Amino acid sequence: MPTPLTHDDPVALGPYRLIARLGSGGMGTVYVARSAGGRTVALKTMHAAIATDPAARTRFRLEVDAARVIGDRFGAGVMDADPLSETPWLATEYVLGPPLDAAVETRGTLPEQSVRALGAALCSALGQLHRSDVVHRDLKPSNILLTAYGPKVIDFGIARAIGDERLTRAGAAVGTPAFMSPEQATGQEHDAAGDVFALAGVLVYAATGRGPFGNGQAADLLYRVRYADADLTGVPVALAPVLAQCLAKDPGQRPTTAQLAAQLHDGGGEFADHLPHELLAEIGRRAADVWRLVPQRLPAPAAGPEAAAATAAAARRPSRRRFLVVGGALAAGAAAGGSAWWWQGRDAARGGGGTTEKGGAPRTRNMKPLWTYTFSAVLSDEMGSVAPQSLGGIIVVAGAGAEAVSATNGVGVWDGNGRSEERSWQTLVTGGRLYRLWIGEETDDGIGSAVRLQILDPKNGKTIKTLVRFAGTNDELPTHQLLCVTDRVAYVVVGKGKYDQGGTFSAGETDTLSAADIETGKLLWSKPLPVRFDTSSRLYFLAAKTVGGRLVTLQQSEDGTVHIVVWAASTGAVLWKQPYDIDDPNILRCGIAADSEHLYLGGSRLSALRLSDGTVTWKTSTEYAYGPPVLRAGTLYAVGGDAGLTAVDARSGKTLWAERGGEVSEASTSGPPVLGTRYAYYKNGSLLRAVSLTDHTTALTYQTSGKQFYADSDAKLVLAVDGAGMTAYPLQ
Repeated sequence: MPTPLTHDDPVALGPYRLIARLGSGGMGTVYVARSAGGRTVALKTMHAAIATDPAARTRFRLEVDAARVIGDRFGAGVMDADPLSETPWLATEYVLGPPLDAAVETRGTLPEQSVRALGAALCSALGQLHRSDVVHRDLKPSNILLTAYGPKVIDFGIARAIGDERLTRAGAAVGTPAFMSPEQATGQEHDAAGDVFALAGVLVYAATGRGPFGNGQAADLLYRVRYADADLTGVPVALAPVLAQCLAKDPGQRPTTAQLAAQLHDGGGEFADHLPHELLAEIGRRAADVWRLVPQRLPAPAAGPEAAAATAAAARRPSRRRFLVVGGALAAGAAAGGSAWWWQGRDAARGGGGTTEKGGAPRTRNMKPLWTYTFSAVLSDEMGSVAPQSLGGIIVVAGAGAEAVSATNGVGVWDGNGRSEERSWQTLVTGGRLYRLWIGEETDDGIGSAVRLQILDPKNGKTIKTLVRFAGTNDELPTHQLLCVTDRVAYVVVGKGKYDQGGTFSAGETDTLSAADIETGKLLWSKPLPVRFDTSSRLYFLAAKTVGGRLVTLQQSEDGTVHIVVWAASTGAVLWKQPYDIDDPNILRCGIAADSEHLYLGGSRLSALRLSDGTVTWKTSTEYAYGPPVLRAGTLYAVGGDAGLTAVDARSGKTLWAERGGEVSEASTSGPPVLGTRYAYYKNGSLLRAVSLTDHTTALTYQTSGKQFYADSDAKLVLAVDGAGMTAYPLQ
């Protein structure tokens, strides 16, 4: 999505005048630019500071070389480049077509004939690279642009010569987890067969709207890529075995691009003949709209309160619904920030782009839920998370026990409440597995057996395998917590002592934060936790997440105060700790927003803390009593009291946009918004609102009694949970 130039963007680079931004990330910025003769190009730059690193410059030069190798038939043709400039840049053909991910999100999945034609054409593109001994290493839907003449492969930022490991750290997994090959996921050699694996994943996405290994955290995806079978549900029957062969874990079992092309398509007809009419219309619209781009440049930010007011006003300006989401080379996948973009030409007088009632108020549609499920036992969030977790079309909810529901129709699948042989309320879905921490049946003497970490069968809730036994612990104690599981390590709270069946914590009970290897069952480390009184009713941790070798936790003290505690994931050493002032700790059970560098928090302001030492990097300028944020593609989304849904740039803390056109006085800040591809959902009064991520107005509403809301991306559901039951709404 193009956005205006900022005040400090250059006017020109080389012979090209900059027109707009296509996206910006940690490495550089991509612009729309024009030559003196009027030719429009996509121009990628590298930040000057990063360009001081010789290895980064070498990567940029190799990216230019790879783009030239694939040529303008299968890629965006290179117009010009200057990798030696103080700000290295690359100008390529401005491709008049959407990226594959945007096409699927807006126009729907592709029919089989389109998937086959797309796959055969991409085989030709990859074959062109492989014949020159170059592998792409990051083939994914956002790096494939669709035109009427065929797909074009872009973004060669991590492409390299086959066998060349000079710029790859040994053991490092470089690429996009959802579309990596197993060998790439373990930091091994990724050759032409690895590109075939990624291509098959792309075709699964084109046919079904999801990758072959689902969604989730990077560690979960990498685990599934390495060990789990690809999910080919929804792939056309005749196509499934072809793609299954390409997704073999052993590179030697995969076909070459030439062999695959022969299985996919006979090569007859023009590429456009195999595309749906709606997609061809979208391509044609973009070709016309490119000439409506009008240069705009944002002013430099002013100082003082006036600046905040000006920023907020700018964020609420009308945005156009029918944006030209350009597919310029190397730009797809760079997230645009959502700032208003102004157009010249058709529909210019209509402003907001949303359907309106008389008087200008946005028109919303009141919708009904898909299904409602009543729990067999009333849930309480006092003792821990009751977040629904989905695996293979089955949603598991943990409370007094665990029970499961069909994601399709809300019908109960199994119920572990009251079944002593399967009793547990500590469950976790990650890496394609359903884990639980065993909570044993109470006995008269209060002395149970060792706590066990197990894998469950999501189809019936029964134990498949015990992974770890924590020696000397008592599984009757109700204070154990399953915090998080990576591809190798489980982080848990386990307790020792006799269960006196009094308060939550028993007199004489001792608890530890422990890490265990789930492959060997070995205890890696164990750290004592503060003693709790027997009248305490809250567990130690509200949320936890592993990020970049750290275990980030939100820990609650005896007096109810919350502290951010960051531990070394490998040793359990506390790296830093600081208080977190928040009125209602319960809202933190929704999870943690963090990336490799920062932890993001709500409160009186949204803020970013450096994970290395806890230093505050930025805070938003306006106090709005924000709820917990959620992070996606460099943008934070949060609900603010009296502000509603707000989007903030995670790198700078700058407000990108705020919800407009609706009453926000009853906006609930008791949890993060739920993000779909078209809408973000949050509770306002008694309604669940679906706010458009395009024009930032409310498009849909649902009556709800839910208290917490969760996304089930695989089943495309918003799940609303209260103590009595769960309601499902469509996630769009």
